Amino acid sequence: MTFWKELLTHKGGTEQEIAVALRQLHALPPPPFLTEVAPFVRLAERIDAAHTLPDCDRQWMRDHLNELHSGWEDLPEGLPWGPVHGDAWEGNVVTTVAGMTLFVDLERASIGPPEWDLNLHCDQAQFIRLDHRRAVRRFCDVYGHDVTSWLGFALLRDIREMGMRCMTVQVAGMNPDHARQAQLRVDCLRGRFGPRPWSGWEPIA
Repeated sequence: MTFWKELLTHKGGTEQEIAVALRQLHALPPPPFLTEVAPFVRLAERIDAAHTLPDCDRQWMRDHLNELHSGWEDLPEGLPWGPVHGDAWEGNVVTTVAGMTLFVDLERASIGPPEWDLNLHCDQAQFIRLDHRRAVRRFCDVYGHDVTSWLGFALLRDIREMGMRCMTVQVAGMNPDHARQAQLRVDCLRGRFGPRPWSGWEPIA
C-alpha cells in the first residue's frame, strides 16, 4: 500500500520554472538510494518487437544502438554528475497555484550528467521556429549553462531520439495503424528526409 498527497491545482512549468527547478535539483548531493542513469533500458527488446519495420531498418536500428552505446561509454567530460530527473518536461515539472514548482513522475530519477535533463529542452534548438529558439535561450539563461555548446550534446540528443523512436516502433508492432508514422520517424533518423527539422509527424498514442 502506498499513500499519495494530492497536488493543489497546478499547471505545466514554464521554461524559466523548469530551469530553476533543475538547477536546484542538480546542485543537490547525490542521494545513496538512486542508481546510475540507464539510457538504453529495453531499447533492444523494443526493436525486436517492431514487426512492421522491414528487416533492413531493424538491423540499422540495432547497429545504431550499438554506436550510441559506444558513444555513451566515451561521453565527453561535462558538468559534475548528480541527481537527475530523467524526464523533466512541462508535464512532469508543475507549478501550483501557490507558486511552488514540483517534480512529478520520478520513475526515471537517477544519478547522471545534468546534461541528460538539459538536453531534453535544448534539443528544440534544432528547429527553425523563432519561438522555439527564444524558449531555448530563456531556458539556458535561467539555468546558467548552454548545453548546446557541449561536445556531448549531439550524442545525448541522438540517444534520447533513439529511445523515443524505439518506443514508437514497438507501439506500431502492436498496432499496425501506427506503422506509417513509425516508418516515417525511422526514415527521418536514417536521413531519407534530409537533416532536421523534420515534418509530417503525427502523434502516436
